[in-house]
Amino acid sequence: MAHFTCGRLSCFMKTRATTSVVFRAGPQIKAAFACCLHLTRWHRAMDAKALAERQKQQMARGLPKRKAIAGVRQVLLVASGKGGVGKSTTAVNLALALMANQPSKAVGLLDADVYGPSVPKMMNLKGNPQLTDDNRMLPLTNYGVPCMSMGFLVDDDAPIVWRGLMVMSALDKLLRQVEWGSLDYLVVDMPPGTGDVQLTITQSIPIAGAVIVTTPQDIALLDAGRGAQMFRKVNVPVLGLVQNMSTFECPKCGQQTAIFGSDGARRLADSLGVALLGDIPLHVQIRQTSDRGEPVVVSSPGSPEALSYLNLASAVVRRLDELAA
Repeated sequence: MAHFTCGRLSCFMKTRATTSVVFRAGPQIKAAFACCLHLTRWHRAMDAKALAERQKQQMARGLPKRKAIAGVRQVLLVASGKGGVGKSTTAVNLALALMANQPSKAVGLLDADVYGPSVPKMMNLKGNPQLTDDNRMLPLTNYGVPCMSMGFLVDDDAPIVWRGLMVMSALDKLLRQVEWGSLDYLVVDMPPGTGDVQLTITQSIPIAGAVIVTTPQDIALLDAGRGAQMFRKVNVPVLGLVQNMSTFECPKCGQQTAIFGSDGARRLADSLGVALLGDIPLHVQIRQTSDRGEPVVVSSPGSPEALSYLNLASAVVRRLDELAA
């Protein structure tokens, strides 16, 4: 077929060189054009078949094998579908509450929110991490919790205006080049959304489970639902939802108001088939202690606000035990 087509095309070229009339209407040219068109379609079909075969071979290889972080027993992700729902505050207090509930357990905190690191301020930590003899970074520690964050590696007021490859390189250093020692839990404060950082982390290391933080507001719940579905697609167990800023208590009269709506996270949890792990109030003390770098779990351990985080930590551990059973 290819030999025949080439012959017809050669004839076409000779005819085109001698007369333009034949080029426009001659039956020989029409036949050559039809053969050329058929050959083009055949090549396209073969290219599509080859591409499909290559894709099939790549999919058969599967995702890259997840490699555990040295010394870390279980990794917990604290995530949110969108920003501004109190994810970092929850991650910090959850890490401290896990240690408060189980003093024999070692807990670490990794700030994976590369563009907006909050852990240094909330944990009242400053400075650059020291290096071991093999050039691994040593976490900075406060309240008994070792912490690592991009905020330790850049100036406080320096904007991080990096493209994807630079962000992935920085994230790899935070995941692979930190000397955590021996940890029972590593709580990871994830960036908001469902982008490259989330996929890189979930596909690089084994994850014990994800905790999704949301407010009862409908807009936040939409994004929280998308976040839960993302984790399911990458085979990360969703431990449950945290309903943050659930009610506001007036400091003068004590009246409670559901500013962002009532029980929205509970309804979402039921629709997703996951647990509602905790209900955190919107309270000025939580905000003030976070801004001072004295999280409420350690600065006011007997307060109702601290108790809500302690209950959250207990619920997370129960879900981990259920998954391990």
